[in-house]
Amino acid sequence: MGSATSELPSHRTPLNDTAETGLKIVVVGGFGVGKTTLVRSVSEIRPLNTEEVMTQASVGVDENGAVATKTTTTVAFDFGRISLNDSMVLYLFGAPGQERFWFLWDRLFSGTLGAVVLVDTRRMDDSWYAIDRLEHHRTPFVVAVNRFDDGVRHSLDEIRQALALPAHVPMVDCDARSRQSGKDVLITLVNHLHDLAIAQEATL
Repeated sequence: MGSATSELPSHRTPLNDTAETGLKIVVVGGFGVGKTTLVRSVSEIRPLNTEEVMTQASVGVDENGAVATKTTTTVAFDFGRISLNDSMVLYLFGAPGQERFWFLWDRLFSGTLGAVVLVDTRRMDDSWYAIDRLEHHRTPFVVAVNRFDDGVRHSLDEIRQALALPAHVPMVDCDARSRQSGKDVLITLVNHLHDLAIAQEATL
């Protein structure tokens, strides 16, 4: 996988002709937690997204109490790309957050190297399904707490306890709107995957 301290590029560039390895990463979490925003902020390319305007048909189906100003929703997935180095590329897939689209998640997890669980502390219960499905698929993941301006400032230790996360699962604060913050989340995931690979090699 290369150095665990690989840095992500700071600008949007075309895919290098020497790129040989594509690594699939999935961003999951509850409805309106910021998955589309995270993919959009870090992608080197103009992200593909399937956002649609929310209509009256979603009333009573999609729970948006904590994100009442949200007017669009992802109905399939978001897709972006970011290069780790000249030969390695991350392909980012943002999963839809509403319960009625959860059936798509198992398909998205197929072939996934690792995942980011994006958490909104105003609605932490929405994170349970994502964590459960990733554990079911034995997909390594990190948890990123998207800090909203009006969010209650729970500590990472408090959030870890609330989510019953094991100590080996990395947790980081982030701002999904910030490219640098999104890069830091992905670097945390890459480092975690690197550490798991080293640990696995040591047992062989």
